[in-house]
Amino acid sequence: MGRTGQGLRRTAWAAGAIGALLLVGPVVVFGTGYTAAKVSGSAMEPTYSVGDRVLLERIDASEVRRGDVVLYREPERYEGLAVLGRVIGVGGDQVAQQPGGPVTLNGSPLTETYVKDGDPAGTPSGYDVVVPEGRLFVLGDFRADARDSRSFLDDRSGTVASTTVLGRALHDRGGPAGLGLAMLLGLLLAITALVSGIAARGARMRNLPTGMPVRPLT
Repeated sequence: MGRTGQGLRRTAWAAGAIGALLLVGPVVVFGTGYTAAKVSGSAMEPTYSVGDRVLLERIDASEVRRGDVVLYREPERYEGLAVLGRVIGVGGDQVAQQPGGPVTLNGSPLTETYVKDGDPAGTPSGYDVVVPEGRLFVLGDFRADARDSRSFLDDRSGTVASTTVLGRALHDRGGPAGLGLAMLLGLLLAITALVSGIAARGARMRNLPTGMPVRPLT
């Protein structure tokens, strides 16, 4: 095989190996680092509507922050189904709301631009709770139509264990987009490997001595 054919063969092997890594790697990362859910209720309107698909990153309980929209599954509630909610308070926080007033966190009113119709209360009754350590106080964005922590105040102040969180909704999709670009590059490299391999085979055929039997391509 001439130098041209050898170069093409090396290119094919290198491009094929790197392309395979770029194709398989993101699939593994996405499968282990992300998940998705389809919204089936109105509790998170206007942020998410019925039928929306929400991309979520898998996180540890220690990574949950105030303001996060999370998917969680509390076995003793919602018939064991996973639901979306917004984290208002974490362990040690005091969360309160007087009838018709704003939600307060540790005594300070929250500015909640995301709530439906600008109504942070949603119900005529109020509450005043302290979130136990390792637990979360979760509310829906459509306060008048959400069955959230306010509906379970007699059960550990309505809170849920942070370990019930299955994922956090992604607002910045840079991570998944990067994985997609890596897969596209992997596909392009795989095509390059195929083309280079075919070209190397052609170069080998052209360099065979005249009259020498050629093996069939099998």
